[in-house]
Amino acid sequence: MVSERVKSCYVSVIPIFLIFGFLFLICAYFYSHVISCYAMETNNSSNQDPSQNPFSAYYLHLGENPRVVLINLQLHGNNYHAWSRAMWHTLLSKNKHKFIVGSLLATKSGTSLHKTWEKCIMMVISWITHTLSAQTAQSMIYIESPKELSEDLRKCFSKGDHFKISDLLQEIHSMRQWEQTMTEFYTDLKTLWEELESLRRTLDCECNIKHNCVLTKHIQRYKQSEYALCSLKVFNDTYITVKTQILLMESLPNIIRVFSLIIKQEQQLVGNVVMNRKVLFNSSDNKGNWRRFALEIL
Repeated sequence: MVSERVKSCYVSVIPIFLIFGFLFLICAYFYSHVISCYAMETNNSSNQDPSQNPFSAYYLHLGENPRVVLINLQLHGNNYHAWSRAMWHTLLSKNKHKFIVGSLLATKSGTSLHKTWEKCIMMVISWITHTLSAQTAQSMIYIESPKELSEDLRKCFSKGDHFKISDLLQEIHSMRQWEQTMTEFYTDLKTLWEELESLRRTLDCECNIKHNCVLTKHIQRYKQSEYALCSLKVFNDTYITVKTQILLMESLPNIIRVFSLIIKQEQQLVGNVVMNRKVLFNSSDNKGNWRRFALEIL
């Protein structure tokens, strides 16, 4: 009797599950169809108007305008390489570097895309000129191509690589710490060294498995050793002990490890100076009571 009731329950429930399953499939089908239609419409609109596609070089955000200053570095006679590197990184992040290299040619005049192209061209030129001095910007005011503008700036401000490398090497080897803290000195040295390395890049490896190339690793290790030796040469004689310990190592540590050891020595020396500046002495008042004072020697 019980089994017949269970069977009757199953028989009555199964059609309900089938109906709900059928309705679920219909809803899923229509949902996927709507999503695919929306995606196709979005792609079509992006293809028709690249200025609305965030991945396109023609796209400009609503917050972007010609008076935006992209980098906090003004170009002058001695900082062209640092300026050009910072400007390139910023334009690359905005997907506008193609206008600098000239890979986006002028579109057909009279079309909506041509108007967008002109707008992007003028925007990039304005961004660059806002990082120039007033005199330099005035001399570049009639240039209407980002590629031509970048080439003119390179010719005007970039020294030949060999001359610049020679100047940087001379400046690095003539550096002295003087009264600078170790952190300040490390920042100045690191700036010059990275600019030097940007001019004498290591050639790309042509091995089949690049990350296993032994020659590239040896070249990088050689450069790190040269970097460490340059830094050790210009330290004050105060650090002669730690300098000698580093030079006696079988393999020189990298520059970060060198400065870590030097900074520890600096902190120890500063602590000793502070302790030595305080002298304890005894004094008595009129009643003959002795008191201990701490005198700081200026």
